[in-house]
Amino acid sequence: MPPRPVTVGLDGSRPSLAAARWAADEAQLLGLPLRLVHAWAWQLSGDAPPVDVTHHRHWAERVTEETADELRHRHPGLDITTEQIPKLPVPALIGAAEQSEMLVLGSRGLSRLAGFLVGSVALDTVARAPAPVVLVRADEADTADAKTPKAGEDAPAAQERRPIVVGLDLDHRTDPLLEFAFATAVRRKVPLRVIRACDLAPVYGWNPGVVEPGLLERIQADEERALTEVLAPWRQKYPEAEVTGHVLPGRPAHHLVDAAAGAALLVVGRQMRERPFGARLGSVAYAVLHHAVCPVAVVPHT
Repeated sequence: MPPRPVTVGLDGSRPSLAAARWAADEAQLLGLPLRLVHAWAWQLSGDAPPVDVTHHRHWAERVTEETADELRHRHPGLDITTEQIPKLPVPALIGAAEQSEMLVLGSRGLSRLAGFLVGSVALDTVARAPAPVVLVRADEADTADAKTPKAGEDAPAAQERRPIVVGLDLDHRTDPLLEFAFATAVRRKVPLRVIRACDLAPVYGWNPGVVEPGLLERIQADEERALTEVLAPWRQKYPEAEVTGHVLPGRPAHHLVDAAAGAALLVVGRQMRERPFGARLGSVAYAVLHHAVCPVAVVPHT
């Protein structure tokens, strides 16, 4: 069976170029091929103007080939393919994710406070894709240029040692998130920060005005013990990993967005389960996608 590629959704925009550069770096580190895809199809009403399909296809082919040429120059020897998919973007990208190790998409970066501008295509794809989806900000293109390895320089050596940050909810399955986060940190030779945030009020019925003596200390100790137990087998599997675990009181999204400011990648989870009104993201994943200032990987789990 051929290796599953790292796939990028291209639309000719600056954010999708940033995503392609990020994905090419990752594909090289993984030793996997890179696949550039462009989806084209329209749902037009009866009074909509005609679409010049031939012109658009030629434009899309030029965009993907020019991007592929740039990436081949940056990464000689990387196996890069391009593909035009005659489907609407969301089903095309979900189908591509089914055949991929990960899917990488671009997202327009706003201010430090506003973070991402995440469109409906990206949100729908992240919520339904069966593989990890990484969203990369537009300004990562500039960062990637600054980090492009010089001739003869290893890719990891050209990278800053910004950590990988992963947010854990110990009430759900953590294996897919930790596998992704540990493997990525070891591959890049950077530290891994594992954050378990607890909002005490809804979880423990905590009233800040009436605090039982020692309650917060006991909760903190219990949570730290639970996190240590969860991380133990992963420390054994990846002994070379530089791992620190953090139990923080408060809302998870708040702590993860703060941690993203100094991170190379933020990893969060998404439950793969059917809902009455279709797939959707949880509140934490939704918040970090809109406000984190580093690339965000959303890893599906059961």
